[in-house]
Amino acid sequence: MCIMKNKELSNKELEAIRYIRNSIVHKGLCPSVRELMRAMRYRSPRSTSLIIESLIKKGVLRRKSDNKLQFMKGLEENRSQAQTVDVPLVGVVACGTPIFAEENIEAMIPVSTKFARLSAKYFLLRAKGDSMNEKGINDGDLVLVRQQNTANNGDIVVALIDNEATIKEFHSSDNAIILKPKSTNKEHKPIILTSDFQIQGIVVTSIPKLTDEIVEKLIA
Repeated sequence: MCIMKNKELSNKELEAIRYIRNSIVHKGLCPSVRELMRAMRYRSPRSTSLIIESLIKKGVLRRKSDNKLQFMKGLEENRSQAQTVDVPLVGVVACGTPIFAEENIEAMIPVSTKFARLSAKYFLLRAKGDSMNEKGINDGDLVLVRQQNTANNGDIVVALIDNEATIKEFHSSDNAIILKPKSTNKEHKPIILTSDFQIQGIVVTSIPKLTDEIVEKLIA
């Protein structure tokens, strides 16, 4: 089947694609027809079904043997709205509280699917201080994090220590975990841990500091 370029998709089809992508990222599965109907403010599931069938004919989606929907591989990447997913910007992440708990989420920020892949969950944090400026992470930057609780040596991680999230380079030895700063400011020292911490995720990239006005436009 020939995959059509996104310029041949209608605005409603692009809206449906974006909602489906968001559902996969945050829930791990495609929305039902009725969920998509409500999200797109339709009164009848028939209108939603027609959009889905159109996207299947255009090679954007396919229906699996269990009748669930799946994106076709090879769908062209471009800068259209459909090629973003909404990633939660979280504030303080307390121990025992799910990252995506409503009280943690400050805003939903659209992020390109070139960074936020559909096979994983992501969140955004605001970086504080200059402890990782040698890695291009500066005070006030937004840091895109892939949610997971394991890391390899050399990964830049978000770790939760005493109810506070910190961004550091991860190193593990037989006896301890070392979280290393990477900073031009030599006042920052490695953190040596044996327990009582949680890895929240791996840093994918950082986004230069956004002003409150820009963030407001993104979430408007």
